[in-house]
This record gives sequence, C-alpha cells and structure tokens, in this order.
Amino acid sequence: MNDAVKFVLSALVLCFFLPALSVAASGVAAIETTSDRSQPAIKSRAEFDALARLNIDAGYALPHVMFVIDRKDKNKIYYVNSKRYRFHRDFVNGTYLSLERGQEFFENNYLKPNRRFILGTIAFQTPVRRWTFEFWEGDTITAEQIELAGQLINASFFELVAFKPNSLRQEEASAAIAGLERVLQREIASQQEYQPLNIARGLGRIHVIDKLDEHVEIGFNEILVLSEVPVHLPPVAGIITSRPSTPLSHINLLAKSWGVPNAYVKNAHELLKEYDGWWVTFETKLGQYEIKRADLNQLKIYQQRLLERRDVMTPRFNLAEKRLLDLRLQRARMANAYGAKSANLGEVMRARLPGILVPDGFTVPISYYEEFVKENELAALIFEMMNDQKFVHDPAYRRERLTEMRGRIQRGTMNARLRAEVLRRKRAGYQGQGLFVRSSTNAEDLPNFNGAGLYSTVPNVRGDEQLIEAIKTVWASVWNFEAYEARERAGIDHAKVYPAVLIQKGINADSSGVMITTDPYDDENKGAIYISAKRGLGIKVVEGQRIAEQLIYRPRSQAVQVLTRSGEDNLLTFDEQGGVKEIPISGERVVLSDEVVRRLARAAARVERVFGGRAQDIEWVFMGGQIYIVQSRPYIAGS
Repeated sequence: MNDAVKFVLSALVLCFFLPALSVAASGVAAIETTSDRSQPAIKSRAEFDALARLNIDAGYALPHVMFVIDRKDKNKIYYVNSKRYRFHRDFVNGTYLSLERGQEFFENNYLKPNRRFILGTIAFQTPVRRWTFEFWEGDTITAEQIELAGQLINASFFELVAFKPNSLRQEEASAAIAGLERVLQREIASQQEYQPLNIARGLGRIHVIDKLDEHVEIGFNEILVLSEVPVHLPPVAGIITSRPSTPLSHINLLAKSWGVPNAYVKNAHELLKEYDGWWVTFETKLGQYEIKRADLNQLKIYQQRLLERRDVMTPRFNLAEKRLLDLRLQRARMANAYGAKSANLGEVMRARLPGILVPDGFTVPISYYEEFVKENELAALIFEMMNDQKFVHDPAYRRERLTEMRGRIQRGTMNARLRAEVLRRKRAGYQGQGLFVRSSTNAEDLPNFNGAGLYSTVPNVRGDEQLIEAIKTVWASVWNFEAYEARERAGIDHAKVYPAVLIQKGINADSSGVMITTDPYDDENKGAIYISAKRGLGIKVVEGQRIAEQLIYRPRSQAVQVLTRSGEDNLLTFDEQGGVKEIPISGERVVLSDEVVRRLARAAARVERVFGGRAQDIEWVFMGGQIYIVQSRPYIAGS
C-alpha cells in the first residue's frame, strides 16, 4: 500500500472516531466540572433551591430535585439541576452517562432489578415539614436499592431525608428496612391545609354555615363554607369545607358535574369569616385558591347570564311498558322505562364480563308510579303544589310542602294487582334474602346532570310489608328536597320525572366503594382508575363524611398508589331483623390488597368498554372473593 492511500485511510479512521472521542471527552468534562448540570452533594437549603423545580400538582407547593445514582461508577450520586432537565433520561443522555433511549432506557432503569441507574426525587413535603426521597410509582425498585439510596442521600444531604413510598409495592418493600425512616402519603394528606376537589372559577355570595341542617336555607348563587361534606346538597355556586373528605363522595362528584369550584381549606370558617354575606369570585387552582370581592361589572354580567338561561330539559319516558322485568333482560336503551341505573346494570349483566357479577333483581317500571299517583288522587295535589307561588319563592315553605307530599305517597295504597306480582316474584326468586330497593329514575345521567345521591335506597328489606313500604319510599323520594332543588337548578321538567324501582338481591359486603375509570383530578393521567373503599357496606363512602381508603391504579406502570387509608372506626353490615347496623372496628385500616385493587381495575376497564369507552362512575362490592357491580353511570366531569 503506498503512502498516499495510507494517508487517506488514516484520515477516514480519524473522521469516524473523533466525534465519539469528542463526545466522551465533553461528557466527562461536563460531569466533573460543570456545576450548573448537577452537584455531588447538597449542603444547604440555598443549594437545594438553586437546583429545585416547584411542582404544585400535589395540591401544595412541592419543591423537588431529581437525583441519579450510577451503580456502575461506585454508586456515584448526582443531584440534578431540575430547572435545566425535566426528566432523568434528559440528564443521563445529556451528560452522556448513557445513550439508551425510549423503551430500552425505561425497562433497564425502572423495571429490571439489575439496573445501572437508581432514579428518584428529593422533595420538601410542606404539609409535614419533612424532606423525603421517592421513586416513580411504577418503579419496581428492590428493598436493597431503596436502602442504598437512603444511605447515599443521607451521607450527602444537609438534613435527614426519609423515604416516601409511592405504591403498595414500594410500601411493602421498604417496611422491613432497618433504620429507614418513612413518611407515608396518608400522613401528608392528614396534614394538608388545602386540597382542590374541583378546579374551577365561580362567582357567588359567601355563606358561612356552622351547622348545616334542615333549617338552613341555601341559595343557588351561594358559595358555601361548611365544616364537612354534607350527605345532601342542592346545586350551589361553590363549596369550601373545613375538613378533608373522600373525593369520590356524591357531593364532590356533583360539584364536578355542576362545574363549580370545590375545595378543602383548613380552618375555612375562621379564614373566610370576613367574606360572609359578600359576593366574591372564588377560584380553585392546583397549589392555591383565590378569593376576591366581586365588582359591579361582574355582577351585571352574572345577572344577564341568569336572564338568558331559560332552557328546560325534559327527560325521556315510556309509560307504555308494564312488565316487571328481570335485570338480565334489560338493556341500556330501556332507561326511559326502567331508569338509567337499572337499564345500565342490565347491560353489564348481559355482557357476562369475566370476574364480575351483577346481583340478580327485577324492576318495577316507571308506569306504575304514574298509575299509583292517579289511583291515590295525587296528580292534582302535585300540580297545585308546584304552581303555588309561596312554594316557588319560599324555600322553608317548599321544604315543608315536599315533606307533606312524601308523607301522602307513603300513606297511599298500592293496587292489589301490582302488590301481588311484586310479592310473587319475591317469594319465587328471593325468599329469605335481604333485598335492596333502589331508585332508578328517568331523570339521572342527563347531559351535565349527574343525579347521584338524590333519591332513596332502602337496604336489606326482608318482610313482605317492608318491601311494599320500601317501594313507596323510593317513589316518594322523587320529592326529596335535595332532588327537587337539583332538578330545578338544572332546568329539568319535574312533571316528566318518573321513578322506576329496582328490587335487587343484597350483598353483605366485606368491602365496598366507588371507582371512576379516569383520574378526576389529572386529565394527563390517562387510563387511571381512581378507587375509594371501606370495609363493610359502602353507604358512607358515597356520603363522604369519613375518609375512605383512596387509591389510584395506573395501568401503564401497573402500580397502585395509596393516597389515604381508611379513617373509619365502624362498618355497616346487615341486621338480621332487616336494615343495617354499625359494628366497631379496630386494627390496621388497610381495606384492599394489591391483588384486589388490580382485579377491581380490570373490572372497571371492562365495564367501561361495555359503554363504548365512556368514563364510568361505578359502585362495587367485594364479598367472599367475588366482585359485584351494583351501579355504573357515565362520569360527568362538568363544564
């Protein structure tokens, strides 16, 4: 080979390798000498703040710094400039520690036990005033690696840093690590001073209520300041509570469907007392709320919008259907005769979803309510009541008249033909079993109207006479004060509201609750299943007055994140004589195991597919290892 050819080949080799050598050299220089990319230790709060990014997605200010531990380089730790790098992979790639990208980087460093990098975050948890280190909830990190990270961090950080598990898997893996201090999410939640339950902006008059009872009148234009989430509430302009609550309670879900601001604010009664009676704008944001006295121009615009809103919603109804139809024969399209609750359950039952049962039952269609009203000569009384101007304009009088109307329905006589058929079906298919007698109206799940919790359910009905009385109780609940107020404010024609009655086999639950096939507080958390649960019957979960166990399941990472553990000190169970009774409980408040959460999440996803992929609000029961679905309605996020 002559000298000229050798020169050309040498040049080509250098051209091929020099860029890689340059990359490696520049990477080393950046890691070792460029302090604006990372630091090997954090010796003060000022140094932490210089690297930290502020996150408010948790509902409070959360300054945090990412860290990377390189196990291949003698467990070297990098405190990453989190203002400059948004994700761990950006830092690792940007400093040429590794050029792995995409799925390869994800699997090698979040899922595999023999990983090169340990990737986590250090944060200052404002509610508990503690430093914590944590990992992504889908990270399958081992106990040994958690322990190693804790040792390295506490050797290079200026204050003690505790571990915060973000999934059941991490919580269990870290429980046995000797000397490892932990801060659990439920501890943080218990100390939170603010939690947005619906992100929205509204205008209304502040009404501070020390004790909410039937003597307190509530206006549709009021922003209520309450001590706790009530069981019932008519539509209002906003809700502020002084105590934490279950986000999936009926009231919190209704607030989302109404599209009004809703938040927990610690000591709200004292903090907002100065605004009592004033018109204000109230806005809930992720990290804070904002309240300002309204000006005259805002009030003028508000009044104009009220004048323009004259639409009336008429629910669909089919009074020709007379069959007392088994659930298994019902379909969603029959909601105009059997109500949405019953018809939707029939649709789920028909799908025969694996791992899911719908308790057997049958439904008295809406036509029998109309027949009952006519036979007991109530139609004229209802018409007169709704056209009484004092009833329309005086809430206290309206409450009184509605109570009287429910009493008249309860004292009415069911015709012998219907009575005989109901009791025949009970004896033939449900003899000796506790039955749930449930409302299923044609005025539920309408556009931007949820209807959750407005009508009555009578649990564990056993005797023949108790069943007949329970049916009348459900019929009468059409005239519940809260139901009337909600329909009135949504512009629904009361005269076209009819209740069907679902009579269903009762399940005496080991645990029960609510789940939603979306994260109602984070639109970006695609595919998430949000679950609230308690031991025993789930009546108090939907009431929301006690903190339930709250979890999020994320299908992509297959991780279960515990938000709160149950705060219940009793459970509801069937009474042998009928109805329900409370039993005190003690011990560990863990309601659902990791396996049951995953089973519930799979069940929720299957139910959602039955309804064409539309997000669902699902009530479930778990008993003897079996999942039962007892309600599925469209989740209405509000507007």
